[in-house]
Amino acid sequence: MLRHNTVKERLSGSGESYGLFCSIPSPALVEMIGCAGYDFVVLDTEHSLVDPQQLENLIRAAEAVDLVAFVRVPEADPGAILRALDAGALGVVVPHVRTRADLDAAIRAARYAPEGMRSLNGGRVPGFGRIELTEYVRRANAEIMVIAMVEDAEGVDELPAILAGGGVDLVLEGAADLSQSYGVPWQTRHPMVREALQRVHAECKAHGVPFCAIPRTREDHEQWQAAGVRTFVLGEERGLAARALRTHLDQHRGPTHA
Repeated sequence: MLRHNTVKERLSGSGESYGLFCSIPSPALVEMIGCAGYDFVVLDTEHSLVDPQQLENLIRAAEAVDLVAFVRVPEADPGAILRALDAGALGVVVPHVRTRADLDAAIRAARYAPEGMRSLNGGRVPGFGRIELTEYVRRANAEIMVIAMVEDAEGVDELPAILAGGGVDLVLEGAADLSQSYGVPWQTRHPMVREALQRVHAECKAHGVPFCAIPRTREDHEQWQAAGVRTFVLGEERGLAARALRTHLDQHRGPTHA
C-alpha cells in the first residue's frame, strides 16, 4: 500500500538522505540495507534481470523495514515505469535523460492526470481498496518521485531546457556513463567528467531542483556537502559486498598468500 515518502519530505526540509543501488534481486539484501540505516534503495531493473513478481517482493521487503524503494527502469520504457509504480515503488529513476521530451515521456507514465496519464489500476498500491481510488490518485501524485538520471554529454548541454519545464523531483548524476560519453570510459574523476557534474549541480541549483551525488571518496562526499547537496547514493551493494569479502579474506589469509 502507498507509503509516505520520507525522502521527498527531507528534500523539502534540511535533512540528508542516503541510499544504495541494489542489483541482486534478493529481499533479504533489501532488508539488510534498510536495517543498516539507509534511507532509500534504488532497485536496478536497467542492468539486472528482475521479473515483475521479484520486483514486487523486493519492494515489500523495503516496506517491511521502512526503506523508501525507488526503481531504476530501462531507458525509454513507459511500461516499466507503470509496472514499478503498480508494484509499490515510491519513485522511478529514469536513465539517460537527454532531452525535455525524454522527461516528459517519463512524467506522463509516472503521474496521473492532470500531471500525466499513468494508467489507472487498483491492486496493492491502494491497499486493495483501503485507500479510496480517487484519493489514491491524489496521494500518488504527491508522494511518487520522478528522478532524472543525467549521464550523457547531450543531457548536460540540454539540462537548462530539461529543468525549465518542471516536473522533476530529483536529478541523479551518472559519472560512469558520462565518462564514456566524453570519450574517457570509467575515468569518473577525469576533469571533463568532474566539470560536467559541477555544471549539472549548478543548473539544478539555479532551477531549484535537488541534486543527488554519488561520491566515490570521503573527500567527494565532504565537497558535495559543502556545496549544499543533501542526497547521496553511496554506491552499489555488489561492490560493497565484494570489497568486504576480499578484505575479510585478506585479513585472515595474510600477506604470504597474496
